[in-house]
Amino acid sequence: MNTTEIYPFRSAKTKDIYLAHNNKLAQKYWPIESETKMVETSFGQTFIRISGDDNNPPMVLLPGGNNTSLMWWQNIENLSRHYKTYALDNIADFGRSKPTKDIKKSDEFVSWLNELFDSLDLKEGINLVGLSYGGWLSSIYALRSQKRLNKMVLLAPAATILPLCKEFWVRVIFSALIPHRYFTQSLINWLCENMKQKSNASRAILKDAVEELYIGLRSFKPRKLPIPTVLKDHELREINIPTLYLVGENEKIYSAKHAVERLNKIAPTISTEILPEAGHDLVFVQPDQISIRIIEFLKQDN
Repeated sequence: MNTTEIYPFRSAKTKDIYLAHNNKLAQKYWPIESETKMVETSFGQTFIRISGDDNNPPMVLLPGGNNTSLMWWQNIENLSRHYKTYALDNIADFGRSKPTKDIKKSDEFVSWLNELFDSLDLKEGINLVGLSYGGWLSSIYALRSQKRLNKMVLLAPAATILPLCKEFWVRVIFSALIPHRYFTQSLINWLCENMKQKSNASRAILKDAVEELYIGLRSFKPRKLPIPTVLKDHELREINIPTLYLVGENEKIYSAKHAVERLNKIAPTISTEILPEAGHDLVFVQPDQISIRIIEFLKQDN
């Protein structure tokens, strides 16, 4: 196996370990039959899980950082009843996508998504949904290629509205530089405190999330993704498509209350909502409510 076949993994062995674990999680959690597809772009091949009726409007799902398309497993069945869903593995992050080069700036993400949408024949009317890093990426895409979008849902987007707190960066740096289960578990338990406290079933899912991140950190070569930025006032006002900002009341990466206050003040056309009894784990701790709220927002007339 040559270097090109291994990239972005550390070795052939870690590639096999990661992909086997990813398959195991898909078999355990992914609840519906889906088409899986590799789509060629100038940045490499993008892995996608496609579900739903061809006649339904398109919905593109962008995962959080160090996560994959599988993170939508609790939402995908409900969402795919109403939309043709495209759950992506970020070309620059963990997952089954096969990059041929690093993405170093946000404009390259926009180019990647445009190439991807062209290949999928998604010319317009896209409903874009992103969580955390995927939420920030969604907002950046909306600023550059708004004409292709119908509506957008931002779920606890990284930065975007407010800077990420210091404690987040400390925990992320420790888990990245020292790929030990202790630091991985500490990060996930901190971000997903509501999930940890909810039930034994939730704690079992959380345990799998820790293992998935730990294996990913040990399997992939370190890469520097573009750091999520806070959008300026005029940039938030330039998002003219109907947009929902949804955040858990116990969000750890920044203050949910202050984020909503900023949006309501400078970009009141963006709908805002704080979800009770949830933090950065909102799609895991309240998946049904998240799916319902997304569908309601997308179907309402604006």
